[in-house]
Amino acid sequence: MRALRYWSTYIAVLPFLVPTASYAWNMPIGVTDVSGDIYRLHMTIFWICVAIGLLVFGAMFYSLFRYRHAKGAKAAHFHENTLVEVLWTAIPVLILVAMAVPATATLKQMYDPSDADLDVMITGQQWRWRYEYMGENVAFTSSLSTPRVQISGEEKRGETYLLDVDNPLVLPVNRKVRFLMTSDDVIHSWWVPELAVKQDAVPGFINENWVRINEPGIYRGQCAELCGMDHGFMPVVVHAIEEKAFDEWIAERKAAAEKEISGIDRDWKLAELMERGQATYEAICVSCHQPGGKGSPPAFPALAGNEQLIADQAWHLDRVINGVSGAAMPAFRDTLNPVEIAAVVTYTRNAWGNDTGDVVQPSVVAEQVDQ
Repeated sequence: MRALRYWSTYIAVLPFLVPTASYAWNMPIGVTDVSGDIYRLHMTIFWICVAIGLLVFGAMFYSLFRYRHAKGAKAAHFHENTLVEVLWTAIPVLILVAMAVPATATLKQMYDPSDADLDVMITGQQWRWRYEYMGENVAFTSSLSTPRVQISGEEKRGETYLLDVDNPLVLPVNRKVRFLMTSDDVIHSWWVPELAVKQDAVPGFINENWVRINEPGIYRGQCAELCGMDHGFMPVVVHAIEEKAFDEWIAERKAAAEKEISGIDRDWKLAELMERGQATYEAICVSCHQPGGKGSPPAFPALAGNEQLIADQAWHLDRVINGVSGAAMPAFRDTLNPVEIAAVVTYTRNAWGNDTGDVVQPSVVAEQVDQ
């Protein structure tokens, strides 16, 4: 009895002892109309279940107490009571119908991506996301940007540990955006709770979803499908901005993409490619081949001091462009542009003591990609 009183008191005061800001006891309401509908549906079903639980367990405990054997109660014997059988069939059916009607209406709204103002192709890759704004000639890769010193524990971890990326998905508020989701390798799942979007990205298939964000802000999520050893390093960050700011941003990205394309035909210097290649390596390649090119054998060989890489530039370039069939190395011909491929190949051939002195020009990469 004493222990029961102790634990009852502890449970009663627990919510006041623990800082509630650190815990999410319920699903978020979110910043979209659909997320609000989902939250209201969730709470409706929840309270229906609470009412059913109170009635059922209340009746059960009342019966156990009121008609207990110690008071000399005698069990009643009755069979084939038509009224009781009709009631315990009809009442659950009515409850299920009452739950199904609002659930169906919400599901219909969730899966209606028609009349979108903007289409974005989202491609899952181990372990990053690629975003392509359809019809805008704007595409980029979004990778984890949490410093490696935080992951290793050498530096204090911030509030957004493992939830920061180098290139967030930028979307306008008050516009309907349709997502087309697929994958280049294994099954991923693009999930942002505050947007009420959770959609699998499946190789060989395109799934649809959509969002209309009501409030500007930064919204974070993660890959919600176990997709490999670095699954936990695959965050999603959405930056929602005002419509005018988005139009300006997309124009700037289009201009930058056009400038990048125009740079394919010029001769790049070694220092330029090394700087650009280091940034690309740290964003794309470091998760597999590790800082310093140490690799994670046997799946991901070391690049530093790799004799075949140093001796055969054509072999090295082909591996980056076309990948390795049946192995963990993906093809980057559709992920990186010729400038990025030329830069990262040049960087890995001259970093960490490799020092080949090779300079791979984007024009050479473009020719090989077009073959």
